Amino acid sequence: MGQIFRGSVTFPIRMERINQSALKIAKWLVKRENVTFVFYPGLESNSGHELAKKQMGHGFGGVISFGLNTDDKTVEHFCAALKVVTFAVSLGHDESLIFPQPSNEERIHLYPEQFRKGFIRFSVGLEDSDDIIGDLDLALRTVGL
Repeated sequence: MGQIFRGSVTFPIRMERINQSALKIAKWLVKRENVTFVFYPGLESNSGHELAKKQMGHGFGGVISFGLNTDDKTVEHFCAALKVVTFAVSLGHDESLIFPQPSNEERIHLYPEQFRKGFIRFSVGLEDSDDIIGDLDLALRTVGL
């Protein structure tokens, strides 16, 4: 219990950093040629942006969903090529975590059409945003995207 209380002291500043980094990374992803969509409430292009501004007054969180214009195998290779970002099945940590959602997953039909191919869930952590962007860029180039 003591660790929770100690961690709560720095929580606001950690979330501020995560919010800033996630928005910067989302804006970078939007500009990538082989990124098919970026779903992040901090982007003005997001359909829920106005509502998110009202509900999330201090930032939009650290979770970004995006898609790559490629097959599941290449998406998995992209995630595995990352060095700063950790390929993991759970999200929500102080470190950046990423997980591809396979197109044959049993509930994928519940997602909007654009999420059914190349869908990646990404939880931005406390690493430097430029380091994360550099890592994403290198991994995209490594797999030919």
